[in-house]
Amino acid sequence: MRHTLKYYIKRYSFYLGGDQPHVAWVERIRSVFGAFVGLMLVLTIAKYLGELSGLDEWLMASLGASALLVFALPQSPMAQPWAVIAGNTLSALVGISILHFIHEPLVAMPLAASLSILGMFILRCLHPPAAAVAMIVVLGQVLHYRYAFFPVMIDSVLLVMAGAVYSNLTGKRYPNRPG
Repeated sequence: MRHTLKYYIKRYSFYLGGDQPHVAWVERIRSVFGAFVGLMLVLTIAKYLGELSGLDEWLMASLGASALLVFALPQSPMAQPWAVIAGNTLSALVGISILHFIHEPLVAMPLAASLSILGMFILRCLHPPAAAVAMIVVLGQVLHYRYAFFPVMIDSVLLVMAGAVYSNLTGKRYPNRPG
């Protein structure tokens, strides 16, 4: 049986993103602009709040990944407010707790990430960037539980609020509403 080059390209393109749905350019631009405006707003407010309270920590690095879900995939269950806010906050709390007991990063990082995933399953707030929050806490040696609330929870709330306003102004429903 002879297969053409076109057959092989189609068959194996799956491994190079061929399973990704086509997204119209207008939707791509809407998502990108929303992420930019939303993150700019969140970071500006968080920086201001950090300065007001005298805290240097006002940003969580995984916020960009959360923004991808909120602005590009607003209908995803993993982009919903409970998932974003509770997932990120829980994961920070787990990471900080692990760090208090385990000081070896090679053990603490995977343990923090995996236990945060377990916690997200239990609380029904799966949010993939949140597993990174647990690892970031361990990498940064963050020992203060306050970090879970500011910047993590506050930044997450601000991002969800910005996502809700932007999405609804641009014709996307966010958050999902019960049907």
